[in-house]
Amino acid sequence: MRIIVDADACPGKHIIEELGKEYGLEVIMYCDINHVLFSDYSIIKYMDSGFQSVDMAVANEAKEKDIVVTQDFGVAAMVLGKKALAISPKGYIYSNDNIDKLLFERHISAKVRRSGRKTPNPKKRSREDDERFYNNLLKLIKSCL
Repeated sequence: MRIIVDADACPGKHIIEELGKEYGLEVIMYCDINHVLFSDYSIIKYMDSGFQSVDMAVANEAKEKDIVVTQDFGVAAMVLGKKALAISPKGYIYSNDNIDKLLFERHISAKVRRSGRKTPNPKKRSREDDERFYNNLLKLIKSCL
């Protein structure tokens, strides 16, 4: 089991590394060349800045029982298909029971935006998000041990 992170826009990296160290898990963070990450623990892999290059690298890297941290529903769907686990940076666990609904909602929001209307912006990250992320990432780790 490893933790694979879509790290381009991933708050909570300190939480991921803390739990990775505690449980002796390899942590691999993917980002494009427009970002600079530093870590004493994680492996940092840089990808070209091309469309979806990081997303595809994360999806291709994931294997059964890996934990993937991503806010992208498409990436989550791909890794769930490979029997990996997926969680958002805000701590919401993606599953086969909720991914179709999330993908459909994303599709509807994209249609609304293409028609010129606005959709709500994401809410600012809160302490509750950090707590949910920590607790649910820990839950996923323990489920694979």
